[in-house]
Amino acid sequence: MPDTETQTKIQALSAEEISILETLIYIGIFKYPLKPSEIHQYAPFAMSPMVIVPSLNYLANLGLIFQLGNYYAIDDQPDWVALREKGNAAATKMMKVAKRYVRLISWFPFVRCVCISGSLSKGYVDEGGDVDYFVVTEPGRLWIARTLLIGFKKIFLLNSKKYFCINYLIDTNHLEIPDQNIFTATEIQTLLPMYDAELYNKFLQRNEWSKAFRPNMKTLDLSDVLPKKRYWLKGLFETLLSNSMGDALDSWMMKLTMKRWGEKVRPFQQGVF
Repeated sequence: MPDTETQTKIQALSAEEISILETLIYIGIFKYPLKPSEIHQYAPFAMSPMVIVPSLNYLANLGLIFQLGNYYAIDDQPDWVALREKGNAAATKMMKVAKRYVRLISWFPFVRCVCISGSLSKGYVDEGGDVDYFVVTEPGRLWIARTLLIGFKKIFLLNSKKYFCINYLIDTNHLEIPDQNIFTATEIQTLLPMYDAELYNKFLQRNEWSKAFRPNMKTLDLSDVLPKKRYWLKGLFETLLSNSMGDALDSWMMKLTMKRWGEKVRPFQQGVF
């Protein structure tokens, strides 16, 4: 809990300054200093970018935050800058590989939209980090799509998730994310659309609520997003399963996956670990 002097300083702050302070406290959990423009984007209060630098200087003069070169943080930790810049450089390299895997994922049956999520979507990868994908599928075929993607990873990538971690799947009938909180809003607003910009925009529209948590997030340039394309082999596979057999297969794969998840969780529930 802040001491009395710090509490007095905080009570005298403007709404914009409190918002900036809250942003740095939140990001400080990840030991990730921010540039002024990034602080503006992550701030949970709608404000002009013109107030950011003067507010940062004022907060730094009060000793509530710290300037670390071109960055700002809630703690005076200069080593965070080197860690951040190392992670940024690693992310740039990893993104080049991730783009190739995005194209591959788009070839899979029933995949309709692919985005990059997780730390890479924020331009940072730490040592041992991987590429997380947010995938939207055809309704009623999510579990088939997931099984094919996970099967590919296990067989052809020897179960390595470094460049192929299917982190989150939804279908086109369930675009709205039910968990409405600041963490989920941040993940939604920082997704990097990679395949089918049109469906990505529909997803954002269905999750308009997330702007209340991050109202200053800039609109992304979608010119480099891979366009929706129908591949003949993908189309053939989907046609073969666009019937009751496909319904039964998707249901069976869902039940099988749930059973396996239950087997993994059961030892923890029984106190084995």
